[in-house]
Amino acid sequence: MLTFRSLTPEDHDLVLPMVQDFYLSDAVDHPVDNDILERSFRDAADPAEPLLRGLLVQWEGQPAGYIYVTQCYAAEVGGRCVFIEELYLKPEFRHRGLGVQIMAWLEEEYPAAYRFRLEVTQVNQGAVRLYQKAGYQFLRYDQMILDKIK
Repeated sequence: MLTFRSLTPEDHDLVLPMVQDFYLSDAVDHPVDNDILERSFRDAADPAEPLLRGLLVQWEGQPAGYIYVTQCYAAEVGGRCVFIEELYLKPEFRHRGLGVQIMAWLEEEYPAAYRFRLEVTQVNQGAVRLYQKAGYQFLRYDQMILDKIK
């Protein structure tokens, strides 16, 4: 059975290796400093941080992966947008239909959302197929960023 629970600081040694694996995979097309990954985990595991929610994904009581979720207002849809920042399943839990269940759970968990949004690299075709199966479609924007990371 698939279950979810909020991350806690005690999950650090369990979750951070998954985060590092995510950032070394085809899901990400640029390097990210480990200090940033640490800071993001701390924020995801801090219930006082309103902008980032971290969840442990469990299958039959075993840690299977994690999710980072943020929310914002999307003016182009006139309402709340849930941004799936990171979704990771350990390799041994992939290809079991869990991804589709996770995507459905997210929609149930955030019923007020007008849009769900995520990023995917073109080389990560397994993820592309999962998201398309869940009803996602490409929205072609080029991203521009100004990093002010301290």
